[in-house]
Amino acid sequence: MTKFVNYISEAFQELKANVTWPEWAEVQRLTIIVALFSVIFALLTYGVDQLFVKALEGFFNILK
Repeated sequence: MTKFVNYISEAFQELKANVTWPEWAEVQRLTIIVALFSVIFALLTYGVDQLFVKALEGFFNILK
Protein backbone atom coordinates (compact mmCIF):
# COMPACT_ATOMS: atom_id res chain seq x y z
CA MET A 1 0.00 0.00 0.00
CA THR A 2 2.91 2.33 0.68
CA LYS A 3 4.13 1.94 -2.90
CA PHE A 4 0.70 2.90 -4.23
CA VAL A 5 0.49 6.02 -2.05
CA ASN A 6 4.04 6.96 -3.04
CA TYR A 7 3.15 6.50 -6.74
CA ILE A 8 0.08 8.74 -6.44
CA SER A 9 2.07 11.37 -4.55
CA GLU A 10 4.82 11.37 -7.18
CA ALA A 11 2.26 11.55 -9.98
CA PHE A 12 0.68 14.68 -8.47
CA GLN A 13 4.11 16.22 -7.97
CA GLU A 14 4.92 15.51 -11.61
CA LEU A 15 1.67 17.18 -12.71
CA LYS A 16 2.43 20.27 -10.65
CA ALA A 17 6.11 20.66 -11.48
CA ASN A 18 6.79 19.24 -14.95
CA VAL A 19 3.60 19.57 -16.99
CA THR A 20 3.07 22.70 -19.04
CA TRP A 21 -0.60 23.57 -18.84
CA PRO A 22 -2.21 25.72 -21.58
CA GLU A 23 -3.68 29.11 -20.83
CA TRP A 24 -7.43 29.27 -20.08
CA ALA A 25 -8.13 31.28 -23.26
CA GLU A 26 -6.43 28.62 -25.37
CA VAL A 27 -8.40 25.86 -23.66
CA GLN A 28 -11.66 27.69 -24.40
CA ARG A 29 -10.70 28.32 -28.04
CA LEU A 30 -9.69 24.71 -28.64
CA THR A 31 -12.82 23.42 -26.90
CA ILE A 32 -15.00 25.49 -29.23
CA ILE A 33 -13.07 24.21 -32.26
CA VAL A 34 -13.48 20.58 -31.16
CA ALA A 35 -17.20 21.12 -30.49
CA LEU A 36 -17.74 22.70 -33.91
CA PHE A 37 -15.89 19.95 -35.75
CA SER A 38 -17.85 17.35 -33.78
CA VAL A 39 -21.16 18.91 -34.83
CA ILE A 40 -20.01 19.24 -38.46
CA PHE A 41 -18.80 15.63 -38.53
CA ALA A 42 -22.09 14.44 -36.99
CA LEU A 43 -24.08 16.34 -39.61
CA LEU A 44 -21.95 14.94 -42.43
CA THR A 45 -22.38 11.42 -41.06
CA TYR A 46 -26.14 11.97 -40.84
CA GLY A 47 -26.17 13.27 -44.44
CA VAL A 48 -24.27 10.26 -45.77
CA ASP A 49 -26.56 7.94 -43.81
CA GLN A 50 -29.65 9.59 -45.29
CA LEU A 51 -28.11 9.35 -48.76
CA PHE A 52 -27.58 5.61 -48.33
CA VAL A 53 -31.13 5.19 -47.01
CA LYS A 54 -32.55 6.89 -50.11
CA ALA A 55 -30.25 4.89 -52.40
CA LEU A 56 -31.25 1.59 -50.81
CA GLU A 57 -34.95 2.50 -50.87
CA GLY A 58 -34.64 3.32 -54.56
CA PHE A 59 -32.76 0.08 -55.24
CA PHE A 60 -35.35 -2.07 -53.46
CA ASN A 61 -38.21 -0.22 -55.15
CA ILE A 62 -36.64 -1.07 -58.51
CA LEU A 63 -36.45 -4.75 -57.50
CA LYS A 64 -40.20 -4.84 -56.68
